[in-house]
Amino acid sequence: MKRTQNEKILQMKSETLVVGIDVGKDTHYSRAIDNRGVELGKLLRFSNTKQGYEALDSWMQKIMQEHGKTEAIVGFEPTGHYWFTLGDHLQKEGHRLGIVNPFHVKCARELDDNSPTKNDRKDPKTIAMLVKDGRYRDVYIPEDLFQELREAVIERERLLEQEIALSNQVIRWLDIRFPEFNEVFKDWSGTAAWLTLKSYPTPAKVMAAGVKGIVDTWRKGMKKPSHKKAERLIKAASESIGRMAGSEAAEASLQNLMTQYELIKQQKREIESLMQELMLRIPNASKLAAIKGIGMVTAAVIVSEIGDIHRFQDPRQIQKMAGLSLRENSSGRHKGKTTISKRGRKRLREGLFRGIITMLATNQEFRVMHQKNLTREKNPLTKMESIIALCGKLIRVMYVILTKGHDYDANKMMNDMNRSMKAA
Repeated sequence: MKRTQNEKILQMKSETLVVGIDVGKDTHYSRAIDNRGVELGKLLRFSNTKQGYEALDSWMQKIMQEHGKTEAIVGFEPTGHYWFTLGDHLQKEGHRLGIVNPFHVKCARELDDNSPTKNDRKDPKTIAMLVKDGRYRDVYIPEDLFQELREAVIERERLLEQEIALSNQVIRWLDIRFPEFNEVFKDWSGTAAWLTLKSYPTPAKVMAAGVKGIVDTWRKGMKKPSHKKAERLIKAASESIGRMAGSEAAEASLQNLMTQYELIKQQKREIESLMQELMLRIPNASKLAAIKGIGMVTAAVIVSEIGDIHRFQDPRQIQKMAGLSLRENSSGRHKGKTTISKRGRKRLREGLFRGIITMLATNQEFRVMHQKNLTREKNPLTKMESIIALCGKLIRVMYVILTKGHDYDANKMMNDMNRSMKAA
């Protein structure tokens, strides 16, 4: 990531072995070339097992000894999660790793035989040739705390998806069985609504309980239950058009959904607690929470995607990794709009974007910068352009905090901004 294509090409020396691997679920295929593109050795087919990895190591060592190679770089396509264990093994063996773009492989496939044929023998050589030409990006496999944090973030996303899915199923149940329920309660998972659904999920049971029964139930989990809301609930139940047939099985279904929802919420709280603990163990990471509008979860998402901050020499590298670098669309006399590339880590880009959206509502400094971007005399930005620019600013602020350990200073941000405005 810190090297240009020319620098990558210059690293391909006469003693460098370039290996291309076509990664599969159960079986991988590999071919090897030298720095000029001459193929060395025969195609290797090996399994995704310890024995297969040992076969790969022996195959590479034999070729390196026969042809006087002292180092190796291994390239492959990022085929889902199938390359994770292989990547870990190759990294432990001390080999450099490179990921090639699947689109580049598709485009370069016809160069050798002028045929769009795709097979397990052809692809590994295409991958190796792209690596030889410097058309790859370095692989970063986070270790220790950063890997722990990334796994925790992924797990939280999985739990959040399940939480949303269960919530939608409960809403569907209410639309069928008790559609008037949402007119009384804004959120079905709120305390009063939850207690009601647990004890009186159908209109018939609500009416049977009466105002007193409902208020007594709410009092178990609330300090001041509302009699007026209980009366509104009784009235809504008396006028309900909800389906009544099959209510016994439907109630069991609702209780199952709510039990699963409660379990998912608890698991999400536990994983968020783990994320917070991991953030406290990463140097300077906890200081990011001092940025108003950036919560611990958002900070954890961003840090987990960045990994070790010291592998970057400039915050613009992080901006490019997030897919926020600008892409020009012009040809001849036509000049199209300049947009962001969106080539990079999607989770990092989304974390920055959501963080800025929250900050525009709560962070005075960034809100002032946003207004300045929208109203400046020369080249005013649109709202989205300003948000993208602020994402870059947030990256720079985080970079300084994580690398130098400085505390976030809102006053300094405002003073620096005022000085820049006067200079302009």
